[in-house]
Amino acid sequence: MHGFSFSRWLGILLKEFIQLRRDRLTFGMIVGIPIIQLMLFGFAINSDPKHLPTAIVIADPGPFARAYVAAMANSQYFKIVGQVDEAQADTLLDRSEVQFVVTFPAGFHRDLVRGRSPTLLVEADATDPMATGGAISVLRQLGVEVFAPDLPGRQAAARPPVDLRIHRRYNPEGITAYNVVPGLLGVILTMTMVLMTGLAMTRERERGTFENLLSTPATPLEVMTGKIVPYILIGLLQVTLVLLAARWIFDVPMHGSLLLLYAVVLLFICANLTLGITFSSIARNQLQAMQMTFFFFLPSMLLSGFMFPFRGMPEWAQAIGSVLPLTHFLLLVRGILLKGNGLAALWDQTWPILAFIAVVLAIGLKTFRRTLD
Repeated sequence: MHGFSFSRWLGILLKEFIQLRRDRLTFGMIVGIPIIQLMLFGFAINSDPKHLPTAIVIADPGPFARAYVAAMANSQYFKIVGQVDEAQADTLLDRSEVQFVVTFPAGFHRDLVRGRSPTLLVEADATDPMATGGAISVLRQLGVEVFAPDLPGRQAAARPPVDLRIHRRYNPEGITAYNVVPGLLGVILTMTMVLMTGLAMTRERERGTFENLLSTPATPLEVMTGKIVPYILIGLLQVTLVLLAARWIFDVPMHGSLLLLYAVVLLFICANLTLGITFSSIARNQLQAMQMTFFFFLPSMLLSGFMFPFRGMPEWAQAIGSVLPLTHFLLLVRGILLKGNGLAALWDQTWPILAFIAVVLAIGLKTFRRTLD
């Protein structure tokens, strides 16, 4: 038995460094993933979102109402998007275009002057309870701060100047499972669909069976779609299992059409499978395919609004998140299950997924290798 040789050990060590230098993708992951994590957790992740889009319904546009709206904007928790009527407010909430709707009733100014506490209705999109908590706590303090200078007698009164009524739409009790379980549907599909298809072609290349595939007259489009279809069935099976658990274990409400939900799921599955098969056509081995999958999965988890409120992120992070299919899928699923949205309310989140499929499919067809080199 030979003893330990420093020269042999040094040779093996140098060989591994040379191998890492040649495998640029692995080296890029080693450097890139810590940087991405640092940037995302350091700058993009915020559990106390501000500048939340808010619509105003004013039946009494008096000075007190205008002062309260100005105070909301100055608090930085609210971004006033405009004044609407009640029907428009419902539409904006259903389509997730606003986080809050604040309604000032008729006689708001008169009741304040006469010493009464007028009701101020605040409707919040509570599909993500974490996104609304900080802003609602600010609203409770604004009444005293805004009206104290003009109503000094009310400052010391036991009753607050405004009777704030919070209506948490779509999730009145703030149950976290209503937000997390539908989100898990997208996370599971993203991980499994991209990973399984990402390994499909690289596995054949490593086993040597890819030569047989290249010898056939099949076109790149035929090969890619042929490999995608079996995984679509697997994805639909996963969705069915998650939906059954959501309904019978977590008691998640399902107000919308299941047929429409499955249509949206099918679209999302196609987006992930197209990306996975594109990774498979770019990668030279299974390790690279797995690295690409993880490189895509990490931003999807953190920037889609699954783990942290989407509107709490800076604009550059929201711009990146808007490119990811999971961001739009979460809004679609929560809109169907919790809000009962129909087809008309889903288009704003559907077309970005269609665009993603078209771009990724074009890249995949272009990079599809007709040779083994």
